[in-house]
Amino acid sequence: MRVSEYVGFDAVGLAELVAKGEVTPAELEAAAREAAHAVDPRINAVVETWPADDEPEPGSTPLAGVPFLIKDIAVTMAGRRTELGSRLAAGNVAGADSALMQRFRRAGLVTFGRTSTPEMAYSITTEPVLHGPTRNPWNLARSAGGSSGGAGAAVAAGVVPLAHATDAAGSLRIPAAYNGLFGLKPTRGRVSMGPDADEVFSGLAVHGSVSRTVRDSAALLDRIRGPEPGDPYFAQQPSRPYAEEVTRHPGSLRIGVLAHSWGGRRTTPPVADALSRTVRLLESLGHQVEQVEVGLSVGWEEFVEATARVMTAHLTSSVDELAAAFDRPVDSSTLEPATLAGYRYGQRVEGARFVDALAVRNRVARSLARYFAAHDILLTPTLPELPMPLGSYAEGAEALDGLGWIGRLNDRSPFTMAFNMAGTPAMSVPVTADPGTGLPIGMQFAAGHGLEGRLFRLAGQLEQASPWSARTPTVWAGDRPGR
Repeated sequence: MRVSEYVGFDAVGLAELVAKGEVTPAELEAAAREAAHAVDPRINAVVETWPADDEPEPGSTPLAGVPFLIKDIAVTMAGRRTELGSRLAAGNVAGADSALMQRFRRAGLVTFGRTSTPEMAYSITTEPVLHGPTRNPWNLARSAGGSSGGAGAAVAAGVVPLAHATDAAGSLRIPAAYNGLFGLKPTRGRVSMGPDADEVFSGLAVHGSVSRTVRDSAALLDRIRGPEPGDPYFAQQPSRPYAEEVTRHPGSLRIGVLAHSWGGRRTTPPVADALSRTVRLLESLGHQVEQVEVGLSVGWEEFVEATARVMTAHLTSSVDELAAAFDRPVDSSTLEPATLAGYRYGQRVEGARFVDALAVRNRVARSLARYFAAHDILLTPTLPELPMPLGSYAEGAEALDGLGWIGRLNDRSPFTMAFNMAGTPAMSVPVTADPGTGLPIGMQFAAGHGLEGRLFRLAGQLEQASPWSARTPTVWAGDRPGR
């Protein structure tokens, strides 16, 4: 299969070709490798590739035979490196498949490589010292977002139609917004984090994906959702497959619009204009849309401090474990300034203060639940500004302590973290783009606990009303002549 043909299909479409015998998984893998070879020298999204050892049965699942990439953190593949984007974990080889990796295999995906992440997934831009910056295929001077920036850039550039991503503070929604993709953060407990962890970042982190079409994300979530033995809790299973929800009419939804963030950061004019256009589109589709004020039941400084305590305490534990495993020091030779600052801040988080942070998590969850008792959806920009220039996010990082770094994260991505705290689903949808620069702009839609089905119905409607998959970035695998 030519790369120019390969990039014209989403994952479900490629799997259909495999099921019909029109192409083999090996031929699709070869096309994906060629696509990576064509674009990755420019975007630096794929850390490593390897010969895939998966041999899925054609037609056995809606994704059987589709090339796939996993993120360089939070999932392990037996015999393959998982380095967490960090010099501290460089050379780390997994001894076994994690539960999620086993589910990817059962889904019929053909995993042939891993994508870049910022160190320890501890940033909203993917610029690790270990592997260098990942570049946005729409504009190579801009960030691809983070922490799933490698996944976002690889999918946007046509290497694979969907890729594994994680989200602890917006880490899959931000790259989706920056790269013109669809990305849904599932409900807490929807996808198991086991067996090595019951929760990551005390439930703030979840597994998911980024994709060019809504149905691809739905099909993958159908294959990976559900608990593993020993999970402390899990989200109630949906009444029907998410893949079926994508084509169902969402009905007339009550949608509240939050134009400016809880932290006070103003939404920039290009994003505000995109939000207005999205509101008009929703109204034309028959939805009831109104401006709203949504409280979190805590002040912004208290919210930021709570997220800092949770994230840095977990970071410190992970760093200590890695340092002991590899007999490496914890200093500037192994960790970047922001990570090292977070580690030192986490060392000082007392048990009682950590419990206080979990109480903030509960208050935020209860407050958003009250909002969703009166509204079906909350609409916000995914981010208040266009993709940031590479190098700008880390400016002055050496002067920040762990609280200051998390404060910067929440300031630059003020709409995303609340839904990680609450554990509720939220998605970034590439409804529109900036007319001046051509850069994609993501809109975030959030729903109540366990209501991914509602989001998929709305996303399917928006995809039909304002199609985006035909938009391609400057760096696009399908543009290579003769391929």
